[in-house]
Amino acid sequence: EELGVSRTPIREALRQLELEGLVQSIPNKGVIVKGVSPQDIRDIYTIRMLIEGLAARWAAEKITDEELQELKDTVDLEEFYTARNDYSHLLQSDTKFHDIIFKASKSKPLTHTLSTFHHYVQKARKISMSSPGRAMKVLNEHKAILQAIIDKDAQKAERLTTEHVSNASINLLKQFEAKES
Repeated sequence: EELGVSRTPIREALRQLELEGLVQSIPNKGVIVKGVSPQDIRDIYTIRMLIEGLAARWAAEKITDEELQELKDTVDLEEFYTARNDYSHLLQSDTKFHDIIFKASKSKPLTHTLSTFHHYVQKARKISMSSPGRAMKVLNEHKAILQAIIDKDAQKAERLTTEHVSNASINLLKQFEAKES
């Protein structure tokens, strides 16, 4: 009522959140927000490792000169923002880096899945990126992935991307456990 929104779109939004496992509807009580467990984080990042690794493999095989230049420019910007500890712009550059790789994979279903998934873990990525020393590690990991893509080494690009996502998972779980204790 305060926001001038009818009940129907709110019900639909809550149904969508329930389908995504973010809320639980309890009859005669209402809707409650479900927490994210360490196991949820492990599951999410395991899925990311597999599909982002595949995207990097395909990008190394199919990337255009224009996409490659855009990827190089993004890593240069990331280096600039890392030196200045500008986490807001770093997160944008990080997102752009991954989006270029998704697009360069030339797979519409994979790009759609990864873009949706990246949006889903945006807050977790922000927490992970802002932990001490992580931004520099991310930059070095991105540089190595970029070099593998430049070299058209699909297997190495996949392996490095899988390691990159695994490192993000380990870092995020440490942050999560620190908040819990």
